[in-house]
Amino acid sequence: MQGSSSTTIDQFLTWLEHEGKSSNTISTYHQELNKFEKWLQDHHHELVDITQKDVQDYIEFLEGNGKSPTTTDKVLGVIRTFAKYLKKPDITFDIKIIHGNKKDEIETLSKQECEIVLSEVRESENERNIAIVYMLLHTGIRVSELCALNVSDIDFQTKQVSILDTQGDRRLIPLSEELNVYLSDYMEGIQPKEAVFVSKTNERLTERSVQYMLKKFQISAQKLRHTFCQHLIDQGAGIEIVSKLAGHRDINVTKRYAKSRVPKTEFENAIRRTFS
Repeated sequence: MQGSSSTTIDQFLTWLEHEGKSSNTISTYHQELNKFEKWLQDHHHELVDITQKDVQDYIEFLEGNGKSPTTTDKVLGVIRTFAKYLKKPDITFDIKIIHGNKKDEIETLSKQECEIVLSEVRESENERNIAIVYMLLHTGIRVSELCALNVSDIDFQTKQVSILDTQGDRRLIPLSEELNVYLSDYMEGIQPKEAVFVSKTNERLTERSVQYMLKKFQISAQKLRHTFCQHLIDQGAGIEIVSKLAGHRDINVTKRYAKSRVPKTEFENAIRRTFS
């Protein structure tokens, strides 16, 4: 049976490749499925015969071992896609998962997790939703700001978007190359008159409708905003720059993202180099 499971994984990975997944995404799926398969075999179960109970038990196992809500969300997303491939999507329905309750905890997506989410959104082939997710992730704007966007706020020549916040102040945010492409494709397709993002009945999208759409991809606008800020900090962007791009009125809010990920030995080495 082990050979059968391994063959199924290989076929699944080939399927992902045909679906247009990136090599990084496929590698992530492979790693997570191998872990899941080993856990199943330790409990005398096989990957090809997984049940809803297996999925729930594995998620509880991960949570019991201190895995973060972000990690368990990612793993469940991998299993969900695998279940879709097996044509058994029901085994991932109604899975109970613990969500973080710590007020100070900032949940973000890793680069690999971002790629998984974006890949899933692109697969939906809904140009509006693709543009929305890229806009939220690549600009870090709030849902309220996204819903308030007008056509006049987008400048494709300078590749910038002008954001009006709740205080009536504006800030300019550059459009990434990918966002520029997906946003222009969407807008060229529907030719919006005033509001950028509209419903099927051509009405301005509500915050609730955007949040409902994001929930289908197991993400939230808040997590995408946190990810935008955290990735900028991780890439060396200054606190003040990130604060202005995110529209934070209190720079202490931005400083929360500046948690160090440098190993303790690096700090020790820095002290020795400086003061020895």
